[in-house]
Amino acid sequence: MPDLKAITQREIELVSGFVALLKKESEILQRAEISTLPEIAAEKNQMIEQLNTLEMQRGKLLKAATGESIRIAMARWLEAHPEEHSAAVDWKKLLDLASEAKQLNTLNSNLVKMHLNHTGEMLDVLTQQARKQSLYGSDGQASQLTGSRIVDSA
Repeated sequence: MPDLKAITQREIELVSGFVALLKKESEILQRAEISTLPEIAAEKNQMIEQLNTLEMQRGKLLKAATGESIRIAMARWLEAHPEEHSAAVDWKKLLDLASEAKQLNTLNSNLVKMHLNHTGEMLDVLTQQARKQSLYGSDGQASQLTGSRIVDSA
């Protein structure tokens, strides 16, 4: 099993890549070019699996108590090993990257919601148009109403 430093450095690499991927996703969402989103989602899921594996390894190395969060276990370990200055620096960098990833993910979530709302509004317009066209005239044929009483009654 790798040591704590190796695990943390690998996590920093992965979270840095995750942040870059979230930025790319944000650009794609802003341009509404959604065709590449499934590829990005698959890549994100793969990174998340790797990060979860590393976090479990770190938890084992830190001998995290049952139910104890890895953050608390790491803080406890750093407190017990104040001489491990580089580990503290790496941990802070990892937490900062994770915070950035969380902010980007929230931004992307809001962009997706905006697109969904827009799509819903467009569907409402289209279904409203379909409802208008489903009206029948006195001859039993579908009526194309223009909205003008004079024209529609002629």
